Amino acid sequence: MTASPFDHPFLSGLVGDDEIAPYFSAEADLRGMLSFEAALAKAEADHAVIPAEAARQIAAACTGFSPDLASLRAATARDGVVVPDFIKQLRAAVGEEAAKNLHLGATSQDVIDTSLMIRLKAVVFLFAGRLSAVIAGLDGLDGRFGGNRLMGHTRMQAAIPITVADRLAAWRAPLTTYRDRLTEQNFPVQFGGAAGTLDKLGPQATAIRASLAQELGLTDMSQWQSTRLVIADISGLFASISGSLGKIGQDIALLAQVGREIEISGGGTSSAMAHKQNPVAAEVLVSLARFNATALSGIHQSLVHEQERSGAAWTLEWLLLPQMAMATAASLRLAKELVGNIRRLGIA
Repeated sequence: MTASPFDHPFLSGLVGDDEIAPYFSAEADLRGMLSFEAALAKAEADHAVIPAEAARQIAAACTGFSPDLASLRAATARDGVVVPDFIKQLRAAVGEEAAKNLHLGATSQDVIDTSLMIRLKAVVFLFAGRLSAVIAGLDGLDGRFGGNRLMGHTRMQAAIPITVADRLAAWRAPLTTYRDRLTEQNFPVQFGGAAGTLDKLGPQATAIRASLAQELGLTDMSQWQSTRLVIADISGLFASISGSLGKIGQDIALLAQVGREIEISGGGTSSAMAHKQNPVAAEVLVSLARFNATALSGIHQSLVHEQERSGAAWTLEWLLLPQMAMATAASLRLAKELVGNIRRLGIA
């Protein structure tokens, strides 16, 4: 049993996502942290801050390192973050001579936030592809049924006749905007050191940060450890995507309520009424939209990030952002399935 429906033994069949879930696993997070440490060592060696041989030893150790997870768990309970024990274990694996060059000038937040950006960049790439698939499905419906008639509704009351193409245009328009925003989204490296000033690296600090970003395939940006707009922007985009897909789900559920204007395959069965085909995917799209809208308010609370680092605001992000990403993933998966299951739309 699990407290999260996104990895629940059976609820995950409804709201989970097998492709996206691994990006939020402990293994993926640790890989991202190891990538940060290896890239940092290389960047610092390139600028002659640490010896090149030390950077090679650190990179080699990071490639094959497998930490003691039980130790990480116990240490996180004590320290509030995983990084101190993670670095302690990694230093032992690197060896005494190179170990003193590991994690030089960095702090826990640099490691954790950068790991998140590495993984979110990959997730957002997949989301853009899924949005393209949903848009293509809507285009297909337009080609088949665009000229058919629908009754337009305003304020839940019958208004005037419209075409299927009119309704599809309203569904499709925001999705193309989100796809463009996803492909343009920046994923910045976080590298600020103890208090955001990179004090240990002196005049070479910004050059090292730029090299680190390039090595990791991230955007170079000055530290954002206490200004969490990066997280708020990505979370807001997730909430907008699921919100617009929820609008599609709500419209389809209402169409299915009457039934004359839509025919859908693959509906859910009822334990009490054998004749029913419940519009499950459409309903869940509404639920996921409302979930992300609610969670986004919590992310906005984390913008109140006191002074140079907030443990409270940071922990709140850990509770909310992965679940928002999973809800968005499920929304995109269900929307593609739902659009593909529409067999008739409108009246010819």
